[in-house]
Amino acid sequence: MRRSLYEDLVDWYHLLDARENHAEEVEVYDALLEEAVDGPYRTFLELGAGAGNNGYYFRQRRACTLTDLSAAMLELSRAQNPDCEHVVGDMRTMRLGREFDAVLVHDAVVYMLSEEDLRRAADTAFVHTRPGGAALFTPDIIRDTFREFHEDDASDDEEGRGMRYIAWVTDPDPEDSTYRVDYAFLLRDKSGIRPVHETHEEGLFSRATWVRILVEAGFEVELRARPLDGVDEGHAYCPEVFLCRRPRA
Repeated sequence: MRRSLYEDLVDWYHLLDARENHAEEVEVYDALLEEAVDGPYRTFLELGAGAGNNGYYFRQRRACTLTDLSAAMLELSRAQNPDCEHVVGDMRTMRLGREFDAVLVHDAVVYMLSEEDLRRAADTAFVHTRPGGAALFTPDIIRDTFREFHEDDASDDEEGRGMRYIAWVTDPDPEDSTYRVDYAFLLRDKSGIRPVHETHEEGLFSRATWVRILVEAGFEVELRARPLDGVDEGHAYCPEVFLCRRPRA
């Protein structure tokens, strides 16, 4: 599925997802990984790093390798993370031939649409996590706490460009393993205002399915609270993250 958000609209991405919004989240995730890693925690791999907003904060304390399926998104990351290694690749199939102390699979994991996709992503994380290392999976939404909702926001940059958007999250078929996000953007620049609408299909799995697949990949799995505003107030986002350890033997 082609997603113009990560291709044609890359130049607008900073208006949708500001880097500073990741700072507090990364603090929590890095602390979780440091707690879980047995031994030194120096090297870090992110699968689905996108624009590199997480990487910007991780690289201040770790040697980072950032990967994504979109070459255009990784160009954004290279601009703000020039000292990080960047690799274009699919989290279901990527094999770098080396292991890391810690692996993060952030919200890009929502594009795993089937259990097989999710299993392959879990396998990729496992083979890149050294024995004694740790991986963290942070899906946006799980089946157990799913409800339909919408969110909206507005932002402007110093160049005079502006974005107004709404994201509408629905589940047209509760019997399958996906849900739907419809994005509607109004984009303003010197040429005027233009509307953009696109639909993303994203994976929806139960907590038990997540744990089963991660355990089958070889991880020891622990659920931890998600550091996201609103999750304790009935918000639709998943209230937990999956902290995984790769045993030494």
